[in-house]
Amino acid sequence: MKITMVAAAAENNALGKDNELVWHLPDDFKRFKAITSHHHIIMGRKTFESFPKLLPNRKHIVITRQKDYEKEGAEVVHSLEEALKFSSDQDEVFIIGGGEIYKQALPYADKIELTRVHDTFEADAYFPEIDESNWKLIHSEYHGKDELHKHDFTYLTYIKSKNQPQPISTIQN
Repeated sequence: MKITMVAAAAENNALGKDNELVWHLPDDFKRFKAITSHHHIIMGRKTFESFPKLLPNRKHIVITRQKDYEKEGAEVVHSLEEALKFSSDQDEVFIIGGGEIYKQALPYADKIELTRVHDTFEADAYFPEIDESNWKLIHSEYHGKDELHKHDFTYLTYIKSKNQPQPISTIQN
C-alpha cells in the first residue's frame, strides 16, 4: 500500500486557523478531488468536522481520541496505525490532515502532494517541515495568481529518497 500525504501549506507551513483554510484556491480543490477520488482518505476529527458534508466517492477514515465518537458515513478509529490497518487492502491511501496527523504520518508516507501557497499566514495548524535529505522533489508546477486565485502557488510532488530517483519535471502555467 502506498501512503500519500496531500496538503496545501503556505511558505511558513501554515495549514489553517480555527479549523478553516486561510486561502481559497479553486484549482487546488479540483486537484485534491482528482487525486483522492475513489480512495480512502485518512484525517483527524477536526479536519473531518471542517467539511460541510462527506466528500463524494471517497471512504472517510477519521482518527479521534474520543472513544464514543461516531459519524454516519465515516469509519472512526483511534490511531493512525488503526487507520492504516483498516486500509491495508487498498493500493493507495491519502492522509489529508490536519497538522498533528501529518506529523504522525510523515514517517509512514511514500509520497507528498503539496500545494505550496506563496505567502505566509497566521495559523494554528502547520504542515511538518520536509527534510530534503529524506525527500526528492520529482515534479513542480507553478500557477500565478489570477481572478480566481489571490495567491501564487506551486504543486510539488515529493517521493521518499529511498525510491528510485526520477527526473524532475517543471511546468509553468
